[in-house]
Amino acid sequence: MALYPRERYLERLRPFYDDAGLIKVITGIRRCGKSSLMACVADELRNRGVDGRNIIMLNLDSRELRKVTTADQLDAAIESRIPDEGFVYLFIDEVQNVSGFENVVNAYREDGRFSIFITGSNSYLLSGELATKLTGRYVELEMYTLSYGEYLGMKSFIGISSNADMLSFNDYLTYGGFPKALEYSDPDAKAMYVQDVIQQIFDKDITARSRISNRDSFNRVQTYLINNYASPTNLTRIAQYLQHSEHVIIKRETLAKYVRMLENAKVIYKCPRFDLKSRRSLRGGEKYYIADPGVYFARNIDVRLSYGPALENALYLHLRAKGYEVSVGRIGKLECDFIVRKRGRYAYIQVSMSVLDPSVEEREYRPFTFIRDGFPQYLFTLDQLPLQRDGVRHHNLMEFLANDGDIEFE
Repeated sequence: MALYPRERYLERLRPFYDDAGLIKVITGIRRCGKSSLMACVADELRNRGVDGRNIIMLNLDSRELRKVTTADQLDAAIESRIPDEGFVYLFIDEVQNVSGFENVVNAYREDGRFSIFITGSNSYLLSGELATKLTGRYVELEMYTLSYGEYLGMKSFIGISSNADMLSFNDYLTYGGFPKALEYSDPDAKAMYVQDVIQQIFDKDITARSRISNRDSFNRVQTYLINNYASPTNLTRIAQYLQHSEHVIIKRETLAKYVRMLENAKVIYKCPRFDLKSRRSLRGGEKYYIADPGVYFARNIDVRLSYGPALENALYLHLRAKGYEVSVGRIGKLECDFIVRKRGRYAYIQVSMSVLDPSVEEREYRPFTFIRDGFPQYLFTLDQLPLQRDGVRHHNLMEFLANDGDIEFE
């Protein structure tokens, strides 16, 4: 079966295909497409003329290799597949399943005969011994679930109608962009798949790897963060809510640990606040965005679409996947939805469902009036006729995402 090529990620990896000195580390939430990306790389190598015997693919989640859990077992699995001669491309999927994998991977890197690609479903992959041993010797590529543009592209690729309209956009904002979910046309089947993926993430990437002393408290914390995605918050606010509304008292350090677990498993992303005046990140008032709309869908009984946070979240993930640094902006006493940075350039972004109401228009434009530099200002809505005002670039968000839009800094 042909694989949908995620070109934005392949483009970033291609310069490193033949680099034996750098390990290519692909991270991202479970089922976002890391395995398929590695298979696409292997296909490109074969098409380039590389002998299939010199391409070693190890999926440590597979039935064949799921019992490979120690460094020696991993070494033996690799050794048994190495051809007698030639440069070797080594792909190891879900490498974090092996205790002590760092020493094995580093040893093969030092051999000089191997171009190594590894994937993992959580941030622990680069938070411990691997990062220490490989300082300056790896490149990380973070993958996300399908953006709306990729969602449309993949539907077309597998032969499903893929018009960029509000029906498909609402479907995307509800069920999200886990690639395999697109194969199910039946809403119940799609829902069941998404819910199963999210359950696997919590079972395999959080609770199985971390000691949770109070499962009920952890569930309440994750429910709060998922239900309040795209809203300003901090640890104090979460603790106060749990105490007053849920009658749960939780230590600050425990709360911080639970939040960190969700971040490490790539379930949520923290978006810090950035002060325009000082050009520095601020503590407190940050927002958390969910890794995929399906996370919210799978963890809630009431899944009615709330456009405000859903649109913000979709744009945030799109920008992160495109390689932009994204922060919540503070401009004096006002907040700007996003300040986007890349290579020392800035852009300011507001997101709203619509600005047809004059009072909403004034609210969304107000932060822009306090910006004194010449960097571009963007307003994203679902309005069909963009408003031309004060030099602000007003775009229809659905069309921008469908066209895989970029932020222009000029």
